[in-house]
Amino acid sequence: MKGLLAWHDRPFRKTHDLVEIGAQCVEIDSTLEPLLRRAAPLTEFAWKYRYPGEAEEPSQEMAEEAFGLAREIYQAVCARLPKETIP
Repeated sequence: MKGLLAWHDRPFRKTHDLVEIGAQCVEIDSTLEPLLRRAAPLTEFAWKYRYPGEAEEPSQEMAEEAFGLAREIYQAVCARLPKETIP
């Protein structure tokens, strides 16, 4: 998502807040809105489950669901960037 913002020369804060970053992406391409709205819960994965062994860890099912959504978002954003920018 930050790659999309950078490609369009849109400044963004140093943050992991996907709601904030997603809102900026939607300003560029409004068709991303329904998908990026679903991204909000993924923000927790940037801090809540950061270190193994903490008191709370996501279940296997929860982690797989989050990974699937992250992959879906990645693919949707990549589809809106020039092919030469995709790793």
